[in-house]
Amino acid sequence: MEPMPGMSLGSAPERALPYILKVDLLSTGESNMADYAHPETLVSTDWVAQHAADPKVRVVEVDVDTKAYDEGHAPGALGWAWNSQLCDTLRRDILPKTQFEELMASSGISNDTTVVIYGDNNNWFAAWALWQMKIYGHKDVRLMNGGRKKWLSEGRELSTEVPRVSRVNYKATGPDNSLRAFLPQVQAALTAHSAAMVDVRSPQEFTGEILAPPGLPETCQRGGHIPGARSIPWGKACNEDGTFKSVEDLRSLYGNEGVDGSKPVIAYCRIGERSSHTWFVLKYLLGLDKVTNYDGSWTEWGNLVGTPVEKGAAATAKA
Repeated sequence: MEPMPGMSLGSAPERALPYILKVDLLSTGESNMADYAHPETLVSTDWVAQHAADPKVRVVEVDVDTKAYDEGHAPGALGWAWNSQLCDTLRRDILPKTQFEELMASSGISNDTTVVIYGDNNNWFAAWALWQMKIYGHKDVRLMNGGRKKWLSEGRELSTEVPRVSRVNYKATGPDNSLRAFLPQVQAALTAHSAAMVDVRSPQEFTGEILAPPGLPETCQRGGHIPGARSIPWGKACNEDGTFKSVEDLRSLYGNEGVDGSKPVIAYCRIGERSSHTWFVLKYLLGLDKVTNYDGSWTEWGNLVGTPVEKGAAATAKA
């Protein structure tokens, strides 16, 4: 498991109507969520507790620690394993469209289901699942603000029961590859200086001190970062309780590194999961139009022959 923010390696959703969401936010003290560019992509823990049993809502837990769901989860939540159900393990890619449709159908998710995803590590792999659902055109998918950490800290009910759901029909669209950055696009952007590169890994990974967090198998031949990339660890976007920081704090966090929407943004990490979290922040909380997730990330870039690599700390912002 990769470290949480503050540890040594990281400075490390029946469809709810908008007015219902607004009432929930105000009644739970999370009114600042309404300030985000797309507050409809977040719900509070109170909202989940009140709506998890609604027939057109499906709550799903996706954790880094794939055993956590079995130890206790929000009642009614399904569990998806990121390393077997949310990726093509042979091709090292996101789920193919047919497999994605099968996952949705077998999870009782139809095209008009509100899906709320949450997980450990401040919604790290939950954001990865949301990103894939958006790639395949699901209209209403949200994150539970604060994730598993906040649910547990509030002493909310846990269940070890796996809910039984009825299979439904699901038809995906896409894939919408405008949400992804592929290697040739990253290389072209680097050459033309046409995008802001955001490296969301730990500072030690960014500088090249380590190749990957300890205990994680996906690694590389070379350490360092894409030349010119800004080092903005993903965990800096979250408060201590796992919720997202205010829109003002987020604007400052990224703006101070020259990431202000004036040019397209490409976020990357090691295998694309942490960068999907940053992609969510930039696209849905700050409202940047052109944000992509380079899910090939450092396991691709750091293993290629001849790709340029920088080591050490980043140059000054906006240089």
